[in-house]
Amino acid sequence: MGHHGRMQAHSGTGPTSSPAAPGADVPVQRSSQFPRTTSFRSRRSALSDAQQRTWARRWPTLGRQATDTPELLDTESWFGRDAPLVLEIGCGTGASTVAMAQAEPDIDVLAVEVYRRGLAQLLSAIDREDVTNIRLIRGDAVDVLDHMLAPNSLVGVRVFFPDPWPKARHHKRRLLQPATIALIADRLRPGGVLHAATDHPGYAEQIAEAGDAEPRLRRVYQDTPGLPISVVRPITKYETKAQEAGSAVAELLWEKP
Repeated sequence: MGHHGRMQAHSGTGPTSSPAAPGADVPVQRSSQFPRTTSFRSRRSALSDAQQRTWARRWPTLGRQATDTPELLDTESWFGRDAPLVLEIGCGTGASTVAMAQAEPDIDVLAVEVYRRGLAQLLSAIDREDVTNIRLIRGDAVDVLDHMLAPNSLVGVRVFFPDPWPKARHHKRRLLQPATIALIADRLRPGGVLHAATDHPGYAEQIAEAGDAEPRLRRVYQDTPGLPISVVRPITKYETKAQEAGSAVAELLWEKP
């Protein structure tokens, strides 16, 4: 879902859908009754030999598939400890995920991404850097929120550079709409934070309007004292180029009082 320096998952500028080719990354379609708020594009995503080996060795313990039937995660067992839990939606290749997890070793991170190649790059970084507080879920973040996480279970939700779907007829595919923000608000524990970032002005306005309209959330800012998680993001190479080209990044934050 994130597209800056990552997989351009859900990107309106990425490859268009085509029949699945060998090695194509084709997500499982959701059958949840919860309304779909976004859509996915298939793409080629062959892993390198090294990534395949790391995947075979690490995915069985660090990764799992999203489910569209009720199956709550036992995160305490999965991480081997009881720690505050952050959900990152659309981790892409995971550069920000790894950096923020390393900066906050006392917080556990669930990184959700649709595309296997991005998850493989994140898994390789976890393996290389010996990061112990990240687990990976492949699939639709709405399924994870809807079926795999309990109310009041998250200290934070991060959504960095979700696909803006810039064409008006595609706006319904955007992730951060009122229904999803309501679901996020339900899963956040009191004091928990929703942190979104986008460089698309129209999407920023839509996110701001939906977040401000959610009665269980109140707007906060990066310098608001006492937030339970870091709200300072690493700047990716892609984002630096975007800023140099004049694209301003909107940081949008809410707290569940």
